[in-house]
Amino acid sequence: MTTPGWDPAQYLRHAGHRARPFVDLLARVPDLPSSRPRVADLGCGPGNATTLLAERWPTAHITGYDNSPAMLDKAHVDHEGPTNGGGRLDFAHADVRTWTPGEPHDLIVSNATLHWVPGHADRFADWIAGLRPGGTFAFQVPDNIDAPLHALMRELAAGPRWKPHLGDVLRSEDSVHTPGAYLDRLARLGCATDVWQTTYQHVLTGEDPVLDWVKGTGLRPALTALAGDPEARDAFVAEYRDLLRAAYPSAPYGTVLPFRRLFAVAVKGE
Repeated sequence: MTTPGWDPAQYLRHAGHRARPFVDLLARVPDLPSSRPRVADLGCGPGNATTLLAERWPTAHITGYDNSPAMLDKAHVDHEGPTNGGGRLDFAHADVRTWTPGEPHDLIVSNATLHWVPGHADRFADWIAGLRPGGTFAFQVPDNIDAPLHALMRELAAGPRWKPHLGDVLRSEDSVHTPGAYLDRLARLGCATDVWQTTYQHVLTGEDPVLDWVKGTGLRPALTALAGDPEARDAFVAEYRDLLRAAYPSAPYGTVLPFRRLFAVAVKGE
């Protein structure tokens, strides 16, 4: 899989829809063990969702981590600084594949990031070890790799025209594990664990809104791989757009994008 180049402006075009699962995840996180919690947000992107952590825990020191300079630049400018409750929000570069807490944390969260990280479940033990007793590890990931949104992209990329350029750049079908696999892994680490799935029915508007959505996320590896050949990039996007139009027809009120996500909240034992 190609490491995607991220575009904060494109990603934020659907910020409201993308933030909703994080709100739902945080609603299931219990009280934290410290009055001034230490919090890490793994894969913070442009930082807009990280601010929700400061609203929930205004006294916390929260650090958002990402490996995209463009995303971090946006987060630094728009969101970094002291919070209204006396806490602080800052951002730093890190690779989720290797990041380990350097001090005890009360909460480690990840919002729509771990599906980009091969072997991410193998990192759970280190992150749980970095929590204070009673601390929480919580994440959500898209769980729709079998949906037309992704299946059509993979089928197109595997065709004779595009396979030489895109044969191995897209997310694989095993980039997210089953709910039971996550529950078992976290429970064996001594955590009280809650895992669930939700399918959102996003109503999108505008011209080719499903394509516009995926340009900010799942299509990024293909766009990155074809960046050096704008003509080929535009041709691939046009073919994919036509497939999406057929798979997600518009209605008078907009275009419905069903989107399933997987959630996990694991509380470390006392």
